[in-house]
Amino acid sequence: MQTYRSINEIEKVEDSVLTIGTFDGVHAGHRDIIAKLKDYAAKKSLRDVVITFEPHPRTVVSDYDIKLLSTLEEKIKLLESLGVSNLLVINFTKEFSQQSSAEFIKNIICDKIGSKHIIIGHDHKFGKDRVGDEDELVKLGSSNGFSVEIVEPVFKKEKIVSSTQIRNALLNGEVELAAELLGRNYCFHGDVVKGVSRGTILGFPTANIEIRDSKKLIPQNGVYIVECKIKDQKVFGVMNIGVRPTFADTNRVIIEVHLIEFNEDIYGEEIEVSILKRLRDEKKFESKEELIYQIKRDKRKAVQYIGAIIN
Repeated sequence: MQTYRSINEIEKVEDSVLTIGTFDGVHAGHRDIIAKLKDYAAKKSLRDVVITFEPHPRTVVSDYDIKLLSTLEEKIKLLESLGVSNLLVINFTKEFSQQSSAEFIKNIICDKIGSKHIIIGHDHKFGKDRVGDEDELVKLGSSNGFSVEIVEPVFKKEKIVSSTQIRNALLNGEVELAAELLGRNYCFHGDVVKGVSRGTILGFPTANIEIRDSKKLIPQNGVYIVECKIKDQKVFGVMNIGVRPTFADTNRVIIEVHLIEFNEDIYGEEIEVSILKRLRDEKKFESKEELIYQIKRDKRKAVQYIGAIIN
């Protein structure tokens, strides 16, 4: 996949089919759009181009502190895995947001990129104050020589798949629902950093993880079964997200993973964590012994679950 980080980098090619969107999470609905983009490009012998924005437009046009389902680098990898040939990342600034829908189509799509056909999701909005919609795009297409295709929503659990729905699921700890809506397990990236070695003292050493992007959404506090990639290895584990209430030594949310049957030095290494299943809420225990007993139960459940999915 060719990735362009500036509008000035991409060549104008009229024989192109485009899709435009934030694509946060690259969820099941987005995947349907990408599949139609690839199919149309192949049938018509056109260049396929995905246009996305960085940073997330809502962080620029409002004060809303949105948490991301995918960082830009994660999004790039996901789109590449779906077979996208060309990705244009537009720097979304306050100035850029002031373009009307007609100005965006003329200045960016027609003058800089070129297009025979544009495929968009059912809820796509564009231009200043997001006033441009599918009807406006069809009109602009008629006057600028491109056709428009609107992709119907994807439904899961009788609800339309959306990034907002996925965020809410994760914030409620519903990671298996989020995985169904995403079409994959939710994951995040971070670095293994030194902690206070509390897990080692308890007999269950953990890798403390520092998230690389503070805007990345972290699920609700609790205990989860996870699959990790580290040093080109796949390792399963039990992850705790929370403030460790039994010890009351911090108010900061800490992410730590006990890696099962893994005993290598990984301080400073990058780690990818995919969340498979929620086990329970984080809770305060009355004693260290009670906590150790619960950790053993959590690990036993995790081993049983992992054994079931890999056999």
